[in-house]
Amino acid sequence: MDGLPLLPGYCFKDPTVTNYHVSHSFNIKNGHCIPKISSVGIGKIPLDAESVQYTKFTDTLKFDPTLTYGRPKPKPSAVFRPHFVTYDKKCLAFQGYFKECVPLPNMDDDNYRIRHVNIVYFLEDDTITVIEPTVQNRPLKLRPSPRQTCETKQNPKNDEGDFWHWKDLNVGIDMNLHGIVYRLCSCDNFTKEYLLSQGIELNPEEQLPFDPYSQKRKTTNFANIEKQSETKSNDDKLRRFLTYDGKVLRFFAVCCNNDNGEDDPRPYIIRYYLADGCVDISEVFQVNSGRDPFPKFLNKIRLPKNWKNLSNDSPSATTEVSNTKSVEYYEPQDFIVGNTLPILARRFFIYDCDDFTRRYYSECMRIDQPTRIAVQLSREKKSYPPPQIPPHIGIGTPDDTLQSCFSFVLKSPKKDVTKYVVNAGKKLRYTATMDWVHPEDKGRDFIIEYFLANSHILITELPKHNSGIKGGKFLKSMLLPKPGCFHSDNPEYYSPSDFGLGSIINVFGHRFIITGADLMVYRYMQANVEKFTADMIESYRNHFIKLGMLKDDYNHMPLFGLMVCHQGDADQSRKVIGDSRFDDGQSRKLMESPGEYSRVSGITQQVPPISVLIETKVMDAALKPRQFP
Repeated sequence: MDGLPLLPGYCFKDPTVTNYHVSHSFNIKNGHCIPKISSVGIGKIPLDAESVQYTKFTDTLKFDPTLTYGRPKPKPSAVFRPHFVTYDKKCLAFQGYFKECVPLPNMDDDNYRIRHVNIVYFLEDDTITVIEPTVQNRPLKLRPSPRQTCETKQNPKNDEGDFWHWKDLNVGIDMNLHGIVYRLCSCDNFTKEYLLSQGIELNPEEQLPFDPYSQKRKTTNFANIEKQSETKSNDDKLRRFLTYDGKVLRFFAVCCNNDNGEDDPRPYIIRYYLADGCVDISEVFQVNSGRDPFPKFLNKIRLPKNWKNLSNDSPSATTEVSNTKSVEYYEPQDFIVGNTLPILARRFFIYDCDDFTRRYYSECMRIDQPTRIAVQLSREKKSYPPPQIPPHIGIGTPDDTLQSCFSFVLKSPKKDVTKYVVNAGKKLRYTATMDWVHPEDKGRDFIIEYFLANSHILITELPKHNSGIKGGKFLKSMLLPKPGCFHSDNPEYYSPSDFGLGSIINVFGHRFIITGADLMVYRYMQANVEKFTADMIESYRNHFIKLGMLKDDYNHMPLFGLMVCHQGDADQSRKVIGDSRFDDGQSRKLMESPGEYSRVSGITQQVPPISVLIETKVMDAALKPRQFP
């Protein structure tokens, strides 16, 4: 039965087993439950785990320990540390010195100075810096030495281009950096240990020499040196500031010393500040003078009279000097109207001052400033001929060519916005026929529209049945030049005064004869009499009377709209009354008494002027479509 597989149906109970007792799991020891390790099972039958069968040798080919215990852990590798981490904040420090020659020999025998330095080599990135320790009562400091690296390739130690390395450093050697030879005398303990650990044998240390000039200053007794007495000035700067703060003397001057040598006076303003005695000068710039507008000609400083003979202790970057005895400055008594002051190699002529300056001189200094001196501040401008307008280039209109001469950036010509707003949507319409040359052009009718907003002209042909010519647009809306000036640089365009009855309009070689117009044209002539001749107005008046259009208006529109006017519009009313159905006596009576017709017609309100009536009543009536008889 031992060879049977462990499957259902192949397992049989042992009939000899009658004891099914289970051993206890815990033992009591000192009052505590301790788990019992049992080697037998139910009925004290030995367990398979305790059998000798499992103690036999197992073949390694059949049994892999890694399946039971897992793979063995590899030994940890050493952690990589970069060079800059290993030697971070580690440096080699040397103490040394260098000799500095004094450029000018003095009264002492020593003509050099010994300056001690600390040379630090950084192991992190192989750079070197030189630091000079602070010395008491020494104003000179060592100029900063940049940390020279191998990457920058600066200041090699020899002609072959090699750079300094820590292997080249030792005590008792000379080191050349930036043209200065340093002598290394000693080093610290860490430097000694590091160099010895790398197999470098150190030279014996040297003693740092002393600076002879510093030693001499220590032995000198400055108490025995006599000090020169100096009398303090009576000028109290604080009192002067509190008294004269914000008070400035202003003078007007001209300078004739220009660079080109011409006598061109340039105006300047000289200000003297009473609070501290400083002077500043600013130039008065003129429009289109051709000079750059600098903010100041001279900044606010104490102005010396003789700027060439300044003391040696005066700094070269400014005119402020320390020795007040050897320099004489400009004072208020030097600024007098009519004086010429030499200031920094230029001559300034003072010709006037302001009112406060005159009061200060008269009240505080008892000096009367002279009156203003007439000075020609600018030369006479040369008269240049006006620039010639170039000819039309043929692209666009002549106005486009003219506009391109005014700026480098091309812009469209400016339009008359006022004219466009006032006359927006208003146009004059005329009827015309073609002055035919060919028989097929006979009987062609056209409508010419003149736009008052932009002076453009549009020509449209009226269609006719069985004429063989299709009607429509004959000329697009454009400015129509008169004949003879198509290619002129300043062409003359057609205007409403050219469209009289019977007039011939030449449109690029095509001749049109004006045969009529709408009532809007006649109303426009009445509102703008100065633009038309009397004969032209009379011809259109007779034309509309013949057509019955004016008679129809007089019979149906209010009479005061054409007859009654104020005294100021008498001249205009006479022209309108001349077209009325009244005789001359009635018209004269109405003109002499403007309120006469008001009483006749029962109108008690105030009569408006004729210009308003034409704009409101007559123009509205003219815009309405009409039926021609």
